Amino acid sequence: MDTGLLVLRLVAGLLVAGHGVQKVSFRLGGEGLAGGTEEFRRDGFRGGRLTALAAGGGQVGAGLFLAAGLLTPAAATAAAGVMTVATTVKWRNGLWVQHDGYEYPFFLVVVAGVLALTGPGRWSADHALGLAPWPVWVSVAALVLGPVSGLLTRALLHHPSVAEGASEDAHAAG
Repeated sequence: MDTGLLVLRLVAGLLVAGHGVQKVSFRLGGEGLAGGTEEFRRDGFRGGRLTALAAGGGQVGAGLFLAAGLLTPAAATAAAGVMTVATTVKWRNGLWVQHDGYEYPFFLVVVAGVLALTGPGRWSADHALGLAPWPVWVSVAALVLGPVSGLLTRALLHHPSVAEGASEDAHAAG
């Protein structure tokens, strides 16, 4: 089981971190901070560079902490939060990723929740520091707070009229 948790943490954590790197840099196929900022604007979010930096930084930090198994409940909460926002952006496209659907970000939300519930396993920083196992209430709180924080972020920062205007502009140009 510890080996499985290690592999799951490494793959999911590094994917979440890589997703964040793309938001704020030209690495891993990213379009730099300007590109990340424009992506959020196109998707109807306010906050500009600050939103892109917060999302990208949150993904990088949460992903690296998940991969290391360090402060796993907090890392899972942050990862689930930012990926919940991504899920809501892609929701209108349906489930499957072939149609730019929410399959991938939703899967990462679920993986973060699973890691919050199972803990990071023996081969983790939490275990080495004597922090694991986490109390059940901490794991359950992480499971709930991650998606709730993402939905609250969406409610506070998203302006549907901006996204609809951008969509209409793109449709008119195409």
